[in-house]
Amino acid sequence: MYTILICDDDQDIVSALDIYLTSEGYQTIKAYHGKEAIEKVQEHKPDLILMDIMMPELDGIRATAKLREETNIPIILLTAKSEDTDKILGLNIGADDYITKPFNPLEVVARVKSQLRRYTALGGMDKEPGLLTVGPISVDDSAKQVTVDGDPVALTPIEYNILKLLMTHPGQVFSSAQIYEQVWNDPAYGSENTVAVHIRHLREKIEINPADPRYLKVVWGLGYKMEKGGV
Repeated sequence: MYTILICDDDQDIVSALDIYLTSEGYQTIKAYHGKEAIEKVQEHKPDLILMDIMMPELDGIRATAKLREETNIPIILLTAKSEDTDKILGLNIGADDYITKPFNPLEVVARVKSQLRRYTALGGMDKEPGLLTVGPISVDDSAKQVTVDGDPVALTPIEYNILKLLMTHPGQVFSSAQIYEQVWNDPAYGSENTVAVHIRHLREKIEINPADPRYLKVVWGLGYKMEKGGV
């Protein structure tokens, strides 16, 4: 049974999400600000976090950044704002997804299920097991480990899945929509910014110079690819 941490300073929202998630068979833990969420994560080790952005004491952005220093479990941000800057900021600091308020609780449940599937299966591309290598970058899918020049690199589940997808098909160009549909397993409506943010974050972890990448390349107007030899 999976355990979901719900963190929001609005007790009505926490209660509503608790009802829907427990009816789906999940266990829930409740927190009402970012500091409490961090304490609950350390104590209970949940499988996924639903995190509001605007909260007292410690907001969701700073709490997510702090959590990413210690764990890669999926984090879905809940925000009352619709501006792209809030969403992109959240993705940049390590969130896996976001949901804008007001939301349909059934959509939240669907997003939770989707993130848990990706987290536990790490991509669901088991037809390509073993070691994938491009230049100094290696993905050991059996161990779910990524190394660059032999040094381990900590990736979020989304970053891992994107990297594995591209390294499984070196030289092949994937559009933002194709990446989103295969990694997020959702329709790719307005997915360009979301994918771009994760690609940028991934480059910062695997490229020597993220501003001039040798391996994870953009093909302007078409999408992204992993260079076969990193030329």
